[in-house]
Amino acid sequence: MIKAVLFDFDGVLTTDATGSESICKYISIEAGIEYTLLLNTYRQYNRDLLYGFKTHVDIWEEFCQSLGIKIDIRFLHDSFISTPIDVEMEELVFKLKKSGYIIGMITDNKKDRIDAIVEYKKWNRLFDAITISACVGSAKSSEIIFSKTLSDITLKADECVFIDNNHKNLTIPESMGMNTIYFDDIKRDMTALENSLIELGIKMQKSF
Repeated sequence: MIKAVLFDFDGVLTTDATGSESICKYISIEAGIEYTLLLNTYRQYNRDLLYGFKTHVDIWEEFCQSLGIKIDIRFLHDSFISTPIDVEMEELVFKLKKSGYIIGMITDNKKDRIDAIVEYKKWNRLFDAITISACVGSAKSSEIIFSKTLSDITLKADECVFIDNNHKNLTIPESMGMNTIYFDDIKRDMTALENSLIELGIKMQKSF
């Protein structure tokens, strides 16, 4: 029986496929810097940020030097809370929470970014567990991040379903016995997603 529904963040809970995209689009508009230049430069630091080897504060001066442009770091912090959340997906999370399911987030992401969003959205009241790659030093290409979540919510893998917008991120949880659902971040078919959850035996009350 499914007891927990676990969500990826970027591309599932958000309408942008990646966090880098959300961050660079915002800074590009607000600071007037060419988007592709920003994105290509930012991606050079992505691995260190995602695995928690460095924070944005650690890389910011070097990042600006690589661009040849000094950018106020406040644009970065503002980009975090301006991440475009999918309202329908958030509504689904509320429905599942109200229906008694444990709610979790498993994300390859930067700790400062997710912390800022969770605080801004007051999602600590919504999510029972939030596992970030930068905190565990492991991405979804390893069992570690999934095992940490299972430990936090004290459930077995087959009592959970994990939703992600990338097929390769479903391989490890499937091998652990977890139920998985692929969510196409282009089509964003919420009816199909809800039907997939219902097929797994999940029952949902009306939202708040």
